[in-house]
Amino acid sequence: MSPTRLLDTLLFEAAATAPQACALVDGAQRHSYESLAHEVDSLAAALIAQGLPRAARVAIYLENRRECVVAAFAAARAGLVFVPINAVLKTAQVQQILQDSGAAVLISSGARLQALGTTLWQACPAVQAVWLVDPASGALAGAPPAAHWPELARTPARAGHRVLDSDMAAILYTSGSTGRAKGVVLSHRNLVLGATSVASYLDNRAGDRLLAALPLSFDAGFSQLTTAFHARACVVLHNYLLPRDLLATMAHERITGLTAVPSLYIQLAQLDLPAASAAALRYFANTGGRMPRQTLQRLRQWAPAAKPFLMYGLTEAFRSTYLPPEQVDLRPDSIGRAIPNAEILVLRADGSLADDDEPGELVHRGPLVAQGYWRDPVRTAERYRPLPPGLPGSVAGLPLPELAVYSGDTVRRDADGYLYFIGRRDEMIKSSGYRISPTEVEEVLYGTGLVGECAAFGAAHGTLGQSVQVVATAPGDAAALDVAALLAACRARMPGYMVPAAIEPLAGPLPRNPNGKIDRQRLAAEWATRHAAKDLEPS
Repeated sequence: MSPTRLLDTLLFEAAATAPQACALVDGAQRHSYESLAHEVDSLAAALIAQGLPRAARVAIYLENRRECVVAAFAAARAGLVFVPINAVLKTAQVQQILQDSGAAVLISSGARLQALGTTLWQACPAVQAVWLVDPASGALAGAPPAAHWPELARTPARAGHRVLDSDMAAILYTSGSTGRAKGVVLSHRNLVLGATSVASYLDNRAGDRLLAALPLSFDAGFSQLTTAFHARACVVLHNYLLPRDLLATMAHERITGLTAVPSLYIQLAQLDLPAASAAALRYFANTGGRMPRQTLQRLRQWAPAAKPFLMYGLTEAFRSTYLPPEQVDLRPDSIGRAIPNAEILVLRADGSLADDDEPGELVHRGPLVAQGYWRDPVRTAERYRPLPPGLPGSVAGLPLPELAVYSGDTVRRDADGYLYFIGRRDEMIKSSGYRISPTEVEEVLYGTGLVGECAAFGAAHGTLGQSVQVVATAPGDAAALDVAALLAACRARMPGYMVPAAIEPLAGPLPRNPNGKIDRQRLAAEWATRHAAKDLEPS
């Protein structure tokens, strides 16, 4: 075992102790730990041969496939930094990430790069080389010299740069739904300790088969690799077009662990869920938002032997909380308590600890806290700050204060220490003097059984400040959304100030951000545009 545990040692330790165990499934291809480690070694050598300096950035613009995994671990092994780019992003977003990261190498496919157009290369002069996992469909006009995966994979192994576990390993870019994407810098230590923490409470083991359905550019998606490699488990890569595709893969591959976001689980819960898809399922985990109770109940009926794990995390600190399965019936709305090796505080605006059941900001401290936003000291200083005196981690006389990450999310803590998500600070609806959580409104809507998907948000209102607006799709078995019945159900279940001013039917599914979550901010902006246009129409 390496005395310094770096990201790549997760793979190479597994290759040393379980060389023939299945590490990765990519379609019909199966890859052992030994073969995967050999390919990572060869690609790392090719990166070193490129003459790249320590901590140079390697951008990876691919869907969930073997080459994406190999490239990330090879960059880490060479002493470089990998920058995964979500495969659903288009030219403008890819260009921004390449420019911001200063990536020297771009690994992608010919078809993907052809679709980006020729102007990309003029805007990204730092890119020195393009590596293609398949032949380009024609020449890449204006692009740097291109090399192809088969020839790169034959490079003899050689030593990379010296690396410490505190060195940066990855830059993960947030979705950027509120502006330019931010690059969160993660160290080797962040990634390895995160894998150890998550694998411990999920009880990941060598026999597990984890489905990687989330993008590997998403922290929870990449976590499927790190937790599996830590436990000598197998990862099944998946790029689903429809939720039914995912169910078929779960049955065929006998998936034991599934991690997804609420929007995917909501879609799954509306399907006729075959028992075969959950036959081997040992657990399912939710991250990226609160799962509606009705959805959770449906999933538990589908997979009665599987343990549900309700989790909360932010890219800036990898993962923060989880609710033990034995607490789900007692606290189905809770996001749990701190994961191992993390401490979660709930603070008032003045920095003091909030009382039980008093709303406050979730603040995460410990070794999983990332290293800030790449090339963005202003936003880093806003989000990563020392704790006020007298709080855990803020010890009198400590000359170099520890930085904690201030999430921007409002939560409350009950008397037993369990946390409950209320909403994002910048998404809270302020109406008639009340602060209304959009997720709380959505929870009630899902509980009626009258919607398929929904999103609540605030719209400017001359008297109220903001009115509560909702867009929703019809449930899977209904031809249309019954708005009147839905509003009546809201009035029966909500206080008056929370009842939506209007519910607008939309054809589904609702739009997602690149990480697969329902894009509430985009829906709010589109709603505002539609209604502004209506206001301008002649009467």
